[in-house]
Formats: sequence, C-alpha cells, structure tokens
Amino acid sequence: MFIKGNVFYLTLLLINFFTTTLYAQKKASNKEQARIEKQNRINQMLRNEEEGVPAFEKHNITSIKNHHDGFGIAFEKGISKSPYKTTIFQLELGEKQHRKEQKQSTSGAINGGFAYFGRPFVFGKQNIFYQAKLGVGKQIMIGGKSNKNGVAVYGVFVGGISAGLLRPYYIQFSVDTGVAYLKYQADTKDAFLNLDPTKDIIGGAGLKKGWNEIKVNPGLYAKASLRFDWARFNHVVSAIEVGFMADFYTQKVVQMIDLPGKTFFPTGFLALNFGRRK
Repeated sequence: MFIKGNVFYLTLLLINFFTTTLYAQKKASNKEQARIEKQNRINQMLRNEEEGVPAFEKHNITSIKNHHDGFGIAFEKGISKSPYKTTIFQLELGEKQHRKEQKQSTSGAINGGFAYFGRPFVFGKQNIFYQAKLGVGKQIMIGGKSNKNGVAVYGVFVGGISAGLLRPYYIQFSVDTGVAYLKYQADTKDAFLNLDPTKDIIGGAGLKKGWNEIKVNPGLYAKASLRFDWARFNHVVSAIEVGFMADFYTQKVVQMIDLPGKTFFPTGFLALNFGRRK
C-alpha cells in the first residue's frame, strides 16, 4: 500500500509538472506572438511615416469656411482603421446670404433731436438664414507626402441632415413716438420697401431681435471636396479645402421681400483647416 501511495503521488506530481510546463510555454509563446505583432505595427508605422502617410488613429479638425453665398465654421472628428481611409463626423454652423443683399447705412436726427449714425442694414431683407448640419462621411488619401515639405491630398465625401433656421430680420425705425424695432409683416411692408429707405430707417437691429421667433426648416445635404495638407509634421493638420456642397430643404426658404424662396442651394466653398492627429 505504501508503494502504491507513493506511485500515485509521484504520478500527480509529474502531471502537474508537465501541465505547468506546457502552460508556461504557451504563455511565453503568446507573449512572443504579441511582441512580434506589436513590433510589426511599429515597423509599419515607421514605413508609413517615411512614405509620408500619417500613422494615426484619430484626428480633430476645426474649419473656417467661406462660401460664395455666406460663411461658416465646422468641427470634425476622424477615426482611422487604415492610413488611407478615415471615417469622419462633422458638425457645421453657418449663415447663407442672398445674392441680392447689399448693406447700407443712414445718418440723421431723431425728431429734430440727437444726431445718429445708424447700424448698417440690408434693405428689403425679410429673414436671416442660418444652417446647422450634422454629417458622416469618408476621407480618402489620394497622395501622401513625398517628404516633410510635401503636400498630402485627400478626397472628402460627407452627407447628412441639415436644419435651416430662419430668424426674422428686424430694422430700427424712427416713428412718431421715437424709435421702434420692426420686422417685415403686411402692415410694415410699405416701410420696408420705401424707395427712400433713409427717410424712416435708422439702422439694423444687429443680434438683438428675433431669436425667440426662429423657424426650423429640415433638409439634407451632401458635399465633396479636395483637402491639401501642407503641415510639416504629420501629427499636425494644416490644410486648404476646396469643394462643392448642395443643400435641399423641405420648404421654400424666403430671404428677401418680394423675391421667391428656394429649396435647393448649390454652393462652392473654400476652407482653412487646423487640427491635430493622435
């Protein structure tokens, strides 16, 4: 019995030894495989950097945009699964102006009293047209930098939803009782379209009026552009973007009095992009 008991315990020790040894070898093998994969990723990133391909997983960009009919600012978040393709999410805010808009100013005296120099205003304007857009798309590398002084070229394609925001345009008028802020309505049409607008108009209302009267016009938008990144270091984004954008709204957008509204707005734009990759 004593010998049998020793054989049993010896067998258990041998089994435990071989099991522990195999587990340690497997663990070491997994660690070595992970080390090799990590080194391969590092080597690939170094090769990409040498070839002018940014080897980063994310980027954040702020864009200042100038349209042929307005201006705006955009914020972009990018997530890359490869050095050549990036999924991007954009939030854009802007104002769209009518081609007939022309600012002018007035000066004079109120009821024979104090002289004034009025704030510039747009004669015949009915609504201020803002846009808030949320979109998703792709950034695709067309050509990387051949050296640190080169330029990387990207194609950018984005589409999403757009909220057209119409704020009534107020003008400051001189009236019998003093000064009044008026927006376009049926009973103020004659004053707004006076052939001699300097007679009763003091100036624009600026940003004071109309915020609680904003009307929302839902729509869709799409854009395509080329982005030229000249930043010396790949972790920095410094780029010019040139492209075309189209907006479609479910209702007509009226900006000027006695001029028809539109639902479709094609727009060319130029943007300056600044940001960082990480």
